[in-house]
Amino acid sequence: MPPDSRDQRHGHVPVLIDRCVELLTPALTRHDATGAGAILVDATLGAGGHAERFLTDLPGLRLVGLDRDPTALRIAGERLAPFGDRVTFVRTRYDGYWADRDDETVDGVLFDLGVSSMQLDLAERGFSYSHDAPLDMRMDPDAPLTAAEIVNTFDAKELNRILRDFGEERFAFKIAREIVRWRARKPFTTTGELVELLYAAIPAPARRTGGHPAKRTFQALRTAVNAELDSLSDAVPAAMSALSSGGRIVVMAYQSLEDKIVKGLFAAATASRTPAGLPIELPGHEPDFVSLTRGAEKADDAEIDLNPRSASVRLRALEKVARREVS
Repeated sequence: MPPDSRDQRHGHVPVLIDRCVELLTPALTRHDATGAGAILVDATLGAGGHAERFLTDLPGLRLVGLDRDPTALRIAGERLAPFGDRVTFVRTRYDGYWADRDDETVDGVLFDLGVSSMQLDLAERGFSYSHDAPLDMRMDPDAPLTAAEIVNTFDAKELNRILRDFGEERFAFKIAREIVRWRARKPFTTTGELVELLYAAIPAPARRTGGHPAKRTFQALRTAVNAELDSLSDAVPAAMSALSSGGRIVVMAYQSLEDKIVKGLFAAATASRTPAGLPIELPGHEPDFVSLTRGAEKADDAEIDLNPRSASVRLRALEKVARREVS
């Protein structure tokens, strides 16, 4: 289906929205077809596209929208204003929400990971290598660490680690060494300066394959600035723990490092705890979750044509099952 005109206005086309609705709605309508009494946590609210669809489809649903970016919360607030007090907005990193909830369970959780289209399109935020802008990359503009600080103050060893571990950049060592050499003459202040270095540091044959030569370095810096992988590793298990029996979680990842974390957490959650070699499942040792997808689902060609940013998505989903009581 074509992107909604509202999505275009808000600079963000929700990815796999129909599939998200299909997967989460059964958990949100277990007790009432309108979603009355159900709670959905949109852990990555962004411009509110997914949230708007759920609130429209399920007029009894309550939604909690999380985002660390005040610009996103403002835009989503305007978009979701017609739904009134059915929506609660929380400015927080998605791993910071779950600790102070007084053990209240939720019925569904949605994670749409990575940098949003809206953030990429705001050149001044410094997420994009396509526009010259301050070297920032903070999802939360009040956070202390910027990409400029990493590039200008971290030593070559740490820069190499960040580029290698968070960007899977095979020229990490060479780039790190060149960053240290270039900044000795003049500190980096803009994305354009960093892109210039990357074109100089990465060999020409490598620049001609694998996409833009800055892609992996920018991914690595953004991940380090925003502690994305640590946040994800903490947030997903906390969200799974907060689900009620029959509740569901959907996670959409856009880079291999994120998806690897989600895949590992989901595999552990769906594995039996019965010791290997026993012929039967021991009571109380059954998996806490069942998978709703076979591996990771991808966007189809039609969606990618309409929304090219969906090309890299990997969607995984689980349902929490009721534990049997051991007599």
